[in-house]
Amino acid sequence: MTQGGEAIFHPGIIEKTDNQSVYVKILSSSACSSCTVKGACNLAESQEKVVEVRKQQGREYPVGTPVDVVMSRSSGTKAVLLAYLVPFAIVVLSLILLTAAGAGEGISALVSLALLVPYYLLLYRFRNKLKKEFEFTIQSK
Repeated sequence: MTQGGEAIFHPGIIEKTDNQSVYVKILSSSACSSCTVKGACNLAESQEKVVEVRKQQGREYPVGTPVDVVMSRSSGTKAVLLAYLVPFAIVVLSLILLTAAGAGEGISALVSLALLVPYYLLLYRFRNKLKKEFEFTIQSK
């Protein structure tokens, strides 16, 4: 992942296409993957992901072509907020409130985690709207 001024770039390879979309395989790696001692600690993780990108009219997308998948920095920030920070806040705040209200630690923990179910169901319900908001584009290399 490379960060430009207002965009985040992921290098990838076009895996397949259909009438409306291009599917690009990117290698998502954690910060550990660039560490020189990653082999010794077994914490390094990297995995391949396939990203769906809407086709642009009049462009050809041959399978196997190396490309950059681009997302605006503000969209990336929103994605991190929705995927990590909001669920973390839900768990921590509900845990604090339930414990302060006198609920036992076990019950507080279970209820706090259970509150994530409606949150993720809500995200799933609005997935099509979110898909439009977090749109990727392709830049040829």
